[in-house]
Order: sequence, then structure tokens, then C-alpha cells
Amino acid sequence: MWLIILAFAAIIATAIWYTQAENDKYLLKYLSLILWGTTIMVLVDHVVPYLMEGGGEFFDVSIEATILSGVMLVVGLAVWEGALLLKDPKGVIYKRNRS
Repeated sequence: MWLIILAFAAIIATAIWYTQAENDKYLLKYLSLILWGTTIMVLVDHVVPYLMEGGGEFFDVSIEATILSGVMLVVGLAVWEGALLLKDPKGVIYKRNRS
């Protein structure tokens, strides 16, 4: 489930970023890179044991795997939001400090 949910989120984030690429003030490219990096990490995490064990179950479709993929997605969104707050594209945070 991790791989499916994270790949789906990465595809959606990339599509949204691509349509807004000229004016990427919300750093959607970072969100896309975070999600694709996580997806590749999970893919490797699935492929290596699959090849080492000689087959078996590739996708873990359990409630724990679904919860873990949700947690990984939330952490990726939190990292993106932290970068967004540091960049402050609308000048909300830094404008208050200057006044």
C-alpha cells in the first residue's frame, strides 16, 4: 500500500506543479521531489526483499501498511510546509516582524 499511495500522491503533485510551473511560488516542485524521493525509497524497499526471497508478496495490503503510508504522506507534507513557511512567498511572516 505504501508504494501505491505515495506514487499516486507524487503523480498528483507533479501534475499540479507542471500546470503551475511558471509561477511556482508555493514550492510545488519541492513537494513533488519529496514525494518522488519517498516513492523511490519505498520501491527499493519492496524490490530488494522481493528479489532476495525469490518472489512472494510484493504489495502489503494491510491496515498497518495503509496507516504507515498515511503517516509518510503527512510527514512529507509537513516538510514541504516547513519549506514553504521558511520561504514565505506572500510575505506574511516577515511583514509582521518588520512592522
